[in-house]
Amino acid sequence: MGPPGALGCLYLVLWVGGWGVTGLQEVSIGKFTELRLNHSTPTEILLQNIPANVSYVLFHVHTRYQNVTVSLSKIPFANDSLTGNDAGLLNVLRAEQTVCTWYLESVDLNQVLAIAVTVPYGDRDPIPGACNLEFTLDIDPNVYLQYNLYETVITFAPANLGYARGSLAPPCDVMMDEQSRWRLQYDVYQYFLPENNLNDTILLAHLDRMSMVQQIISNGIKTVTLTSSDLTKVSFSSMPGQGVIYNVVVRDPLLNTSAAYVPAHTYACNFTDTMDNCYTLGKASTKVFFLFCSFFGLFICFFGHRFLKTEFFFMGFIIVGFLVFVFLTRVTALGYDGGYATFRSDTIFWLTFACISLVVPVSLVACARILNILTCGIVGSYTMVLAVDGFVFTSLAYITLNILKRAVNQAFSNAFTNVPFQTNDFIIIAFWILLAIGGISTQLYRERDKAPFPPTPYLLWTRDRERRKTNVLDPSYHIPPIKDRMMIRLAQLRDFFRTEQPTGERTPLLL
Repeated sequence: MGPPGALGCLYLVLWVGGWGVTGLQEVSIGKFTELRLNHSTPTEILLQNIPANVSYVLFHVHTRYQNVTVSLSKIPFANDSLTGNDAGLLNVLRAEQTVCTWYLESVDLNQVLAIAVTVPYGDRDPIPGACNLEFTLDIDPNVYLQYNLYETVITFAPANLGYARGSLAPPCDVMMDEQSRWRLQYDVYQYFLPENNLNDTILLAHLDRMSMVQQIISNGIKTVTLTSSDLTKVSFSSMPGQGVIYNVVVRDPLLNTSAAYVPAHTYACNFTDTMDNCYTLGKASTKVFFLFCSFFGLFICFFGHRFLKTEFFFMGFIIVGFLVFVFLTRVTALGYDGGYATFRSDTIFWLTFACISLVVPVSLVACARILNILTCGIVGSYTMVLAVDGFVFTSLAYITLNILKRAVNQAFSNAFTNVPFQTNDFIIIAFWILLAIGGISTQLYRERDKAPFPPTPYLLWTRDRERRKTNVLDPSYHIPPIKDRMMIRLAQLRDFFRTEQPTGERTPLLL
């Protein structure tokens, strides 16, 4: 970059002379700059030598979770400033303007690590958030994010068509034809950070992949395309502890141009809570419960068919526990201690889920033993996956968690349920498959020469009854009927509480 020029020298003089400018940081167009922000010393960001073909500049700053305030003036006002950990402002340039200035201040009392970037756009590119009617900024290019245990919801303001410097902005809602902003389309992208990594440097290093249009298209996962008549609101499944970056690319299909909003990120957890923060996710009771279930499941995986009653108890516990949890969550105030639009209908989703669940049982109904052993191996080994998820994040746990969320939360039907599939997941799915194969093979080998299923309790009772009737040498033949045995037990209990009576005479016999 060339010399700062007269205006840059003036800023430097003001800073040295102590005229209220406490920190000055010069940035370049399209390049990320690492910043150390302080609460007591606000930072002034200076961008110079802006080319004449640039009509507007998007400036945004990001931190891991600490809030910072970005403003167009030294004293922030509601319509020219924003506070957050993903905050940005858009400057529409005047005819001869070559310099832009922003002011940054940390809300946190401690020093905050942040990155900032300036992204230029031309007069043919759409302007993100220029038709804002909901938020406080006049032009709001930000993606707003809210999350809870079930879903993460992003919202953003509609864009407008681009225009040249010094021209009037096209009206937002006067016309709805192809010559207005209603032709614009919005692509919503999602990007997963590395699993089990809450480091701020990792986040800041990956934000550059979701800040400019080409990088977003290359690295992000496009989840949905919205038209200008759609609601600018999209929901996703929450994954506590997993970092996710969201952004929106607005496209002008007529001019074949596009622009990106300010990316927003979340870990779906709180870094500052004393209990259950991002570093201590999961209650101790949950970890103990899944550890207990994993040991039980491991036993079922290898010996479930041999101990059939134990297997039935375990499977019944899972089914009843699922139903009870859903019931209590939906009808009481008790606390805790895919991608196709068709499936947003609860009726279609649950019918499809039930049909898929019945495909394997129906196809193997003639081979009941094999079906039962397969169930023991797959379900039993999966409990180990759930136990691992209590300590190390894995997307495989969302096979069941997303179904549970769908059952207990009515709004979850609109959420996109993409999950990351990274190194940890490959390792754990290999472990799951090996464990399931080992359990299934062990049970098939042990049961190869035995009857498909042990006799039912009723059949055992009828056999014993017939044996007692015909075989007088059987010791059980001489066992009294159950009615007589109950009377004997009651008599023994009565005698236990009866006071012992004296026997014989108390005086010696007279001779």
